[in-house]
Amino acid sequence: MWKPVLLFLTLCAAGARGLYFHIGETEKRCFIEEIPDETMVIGNYRTQMWDRQKEAFLPSTPGLGMHVEVKDPDGKVVLSRQYGSEGRFTFTSHTPGEHQICLHSNSTRMALFAGGKLRVHLDIQVGEHANNYPEIAAKDKLTELQLRARQLLDQVEQIQKEQDYQRYREERFRLTSESTNQRVLWWSIAQTVILIITGIWQMRHLKSFFEAKKLV
Repeated sequence: MWKPVLLFLTLCAAGARGLYFHIGETEKRCFIEEIPDETMVIGNYRTQMWDRQKEAFLPSTPGLGMHVEVKDPDGKVVLSRQYGSEGRFTFTSHTPGEHQICLHSNSTRMALFAGGKLRVHLDIQVGEHANNYPEIAAKDKLTELQLRARQLLDQVEQIQKEQDYQRYREERFRLTSESTNQRVLWWSIAQTVILIITGIWQMRHLKSFFEAKKLV
């Protein structure tokens, strides 16, 4: 049985986060990442296995793998792939919003890992921070000034994407607020109509009662 745990990571200006976490034999760990559309995301990870004899985390054996699954805000699977004990996964968002990134090990196939725990070091880079600028400079033969200009252009583009995403969120919030206000209005009208109908029915019922008792 999977035991998913959701950790909310808010998109910030740094665009890169490093962390580590522990998972058990049947555990699945998920992260929620708010990502603008058309934004590249790179995740680097490495695993360490708990050694009972040395009572320390040691590098995992080559046979231990990690399965990575990414879903977009609509629940569509963007990435689903099996990797090794250390690796990198990459995907590009096509829908703005909260993307779910889940990792779990193939520990059921590993007798050495049975009943133990695994430490996973994960680093997620979003937007221009996912670019390897030294590699780009070497490939395109850019000068230091050209490389700096390239970085600034990528930063401006990422800022524009984040602004568009914030406007998208504000639009969704506005539509939700308008829909809620409209429902509240119709519910108030329905309550008023029900009270009026109930009052008329009670008056007619009392009138019929008094007439039957010849009190009126």
